[in-house]
Amino acid sequence: MNLFDNDTGSSASQYKSVSELTREIKYLLENALPPMWIVGEISNFKHHSSGHMYFSLKDENATIPGVMWRTRNARLFFTPRDGMKVLAYGQINVYEKRGTYQLNVQQMQPAGVGELQLAFEELKTRLREEGLFDPEFKKPLPAFPRRIGIITSPTGAAVQDLTEVLRRRFPPIEIILKPVNVQGQGAAAEIATAIDDFNAYGKVDLLIAGRGGGSLEDLWAFNEEVVARAIFRSKIPIISAVGHEIDFCMSDFVADLRAPTPSAAAELAVPDAAELKARLDSLNYRLKQRLLERVALNQERLNRLTHSYGFRRPADLLHQYEQQLDETTRMLFRAMNYYTNFKQDHVLAHTQRLQALSPQAILKRGYSIVYKTPAHQIVDHAADLVPDENIEIQFYQGKAWSKITKIESNNTNIAGDKNGEEKL
Repeated sequence: MNLFDNDTGSSASQYKSVSELTREIKYLLENALPPMWIVGEISNFKHHSSGHMYFSLKDENATIPGVMWRTRNARLFFTPRDGMKVLAYGQINVYEKRGTYQLNVQQMQPAGVGELQLAFEELKTRLREEGLFDPEFKKPLPAFPRRIGIITSPTGAAVQDLTEVLRRRFPPIEIILKPVNVQGQGAAAEIATAIDDFNAYGKVDLLIAGRGGGSLEDLWAFNEEVVARAIFRSKIPIISAVGHEIDFCMSDFVADLRAPTPSAAAELAVPDAAELKARLDSLNYRLKQRLLERVALNQERLNRLTHSYGFRRPADLLHQYEQQLDETTRMLFRAMNYYTNFKQDHVLAHTQRLQALSPQAILKRGYSIVYKTPAHQIVDHAADLVPDENIEIQFYQGKAWSKITKIESNNTNIAGDKNGEEKL
């Protein structure tokens, strides 16, 4: 008998495995229920070393397991804990290995005012410890901005107040509006993106981010970490103008300046053109008066000087110095001429002496120079010659060649050739 046969006539092929059944349940459940917001209290919370968060959401009558993966919980602006009431947005899915369903949480935020305030204080403490509130990072506002970027809702009262006050105080100002949602799902991401977009654009001098008043939940977009970090990394100075004077948001602490209201932000952003003109007119008038007083004072001093002996004295001294200069110049030229003539006479005397001592001058007086040939060596003693030696004689004009026939030196005669002839 087949174990799977029964009275109904069922066969083994009609049975499903646990995996098959679980898979069908998973398919039906996950497709039947769309993503939804769930409100509940956290219990059994565990932040795993992998970064994933595991917990349960419960109310007075039921409990559902939940999981929030690391890539999603990294964007949380608060730290979930047991007993905290939260709003969780996610999709129901089935964990097949255990055959249990759970809520796969994609977003989470505190559900009540108490939880919101607690999350606000936690984020505030963390950002302060990171230095996002430090005064050293606050950028000064431009004194005369030409172009201002506004990040707010295009339909709220804030944009009307901002533009009206800016135009009234400083008509030349150019306003660029970046419309965003300022509350509700995704508002914080829009605000942060708008700040980054203005920085990438780079053609505005100042940013104002804000909105009108509302409840803590309404203002919460300006409390989220993504907005705080976008304000901190902005290279453009930012004024935070959120809610009323008593409202404080995270953006107020990070921004370069906090304004109690949007209207106050506009007054802080630009000078009052009327007051500026009045101040400039006053400075212009005072400057003219000071100039006129200075001119009159100097004119009076000049008149006194021109009519005083001291003013004429420099001209007299100048003429005397000019006369002294002329005399000195004449003396200098006279001394230079004397010195030049003296040197010229000295040079002439030396020249004449050199000319008188030159060989040519001596030869002209009847002397001659005797050379041995062919060595062309000057003969200054007769004893240096020998009979029959050829010599060359240099006269003032011309030369002659001869042969020695007789030498007389120290009363000694040296005979030459037989004929005693001298060749010329």
